[in-house]
Amino acid sequence: MKIGSISENKNFENRVAITPDIIRKYKSVGLDVHLSKDYALHLGISDKEYENEGASILTNNEEVISNSDAILQMNIPSDEYLNKLKENQILVGVLNPFKNEKKLKDISSKNINCFSLELLPRITRAQSMDILSSQANLAGYKAVVDSFAFFQKAIPMMMTAAGTISAAKVLVVGAGVAGLQAIATAKRMGAIVFATDVRLASKEQVESLGGKFLIVEGAENLETEGGYAKEGSDEFKKKQENLLRETLKKIDIVVCTALIPGKEAPLIIKKDMIDLMQNGSVIYDLAASQGGNSELTKVNEVVDCNGVKIIGEKNILNKLPVSASNLYARNMFNFVSNLFDQEKKTFKINLEDEIIEKTKVI
Repeated sequence: MKIGSISENKNFENRVAITPDIIRKYKSVGLDVHLSKDYALHLGISDKEYENEGASILTNNEEVISNSDAILQMNIPSDEYLNKLKENQILVGVLNPFKNEKKLKDISSKNINCFSLELLPRITRAQSMDILSSQANLAGYKAVVDSFAFFQKAIPMMMTAAGTISAAKVLVVGAGVAGLQAIATAKRMGAIVFATDVRLASKEQVESLGGKFLIVEGAENLETEGGYAKEGSDEFKKKQENLLRETLKKIDIVVCTALIPGKEAPLIIKKDMIDLMQNGSVIYDLAASQGGNSELTKVNEVVDCNGVKIIGEKNILNKLPVSASNLYARNMFNFVSNLFDQEKKTFKINLEDEIIEKTKVI
């Protein structure tokens, strides 16, 4: 059996689904790897590096698709390449079925099996495949580093003969994987860190990293069975707004990471709150691509509101494509090896397997 991966649209995506170090693992389970020419050259990885590990480099994307049983991608391919997929072929990637529902229904009707990795269940056996966690970890780290670059003051407290510089105060909105990594990174760099999340279980995690957890009075635990956040009541939102409004007056940097799967990002920081922030403060909104947690966020723009900079990065992992690709490629291999029957040397779509059943897009 053969797996393949075609070049992503580099106007939007710099990550790749297969890295050289993972080729031997695919070969070891009985899978041959086909890649399009100059597949990861933009990352400084030559075709020769892939060939040395056992991959076959084909002339173009069309040739890869026609010669592969499964296509492994970062994102859903363009319509041009989706239309070239064959019956009984497999497509795996971050397919975003909520936005690409019609496209995925169309190709599924042609007996093409689609699996979207962001739908993986939060179970122990799926942890090694969890692309949301691996990518969010890097995103949380990079958001802090970038926001500090925009902030025009020192981050840690510094005591000098000329006087003392106070430590920067950072607020992390959303204490999921990205938020927790943001907290850890900000603490390591000497900031005073606060965090808020609708899931009360996050309190212990935040405090274990040295952050102060902000609790809404009378808060209910807004956590789904799968461990994701869910939307709060109007009363809860009002209390959260009041808490944030007072907190933001003394905060220098805000990192927003709050997302609800399959929905627009919750609007948490409104313009009247931003107006209360100090001149020179920074808001880094990781939820920008899903509407943003800040009312003033604009995708891929830096908005200046009375001296407060609001940064909306659509795909922050394009700034860490090598590291992100390495982690994603390992997640992908673990998923594909679970889908592949090594004894029979064929792909087996066992819908009694929760991992396969939950990720299959119908």
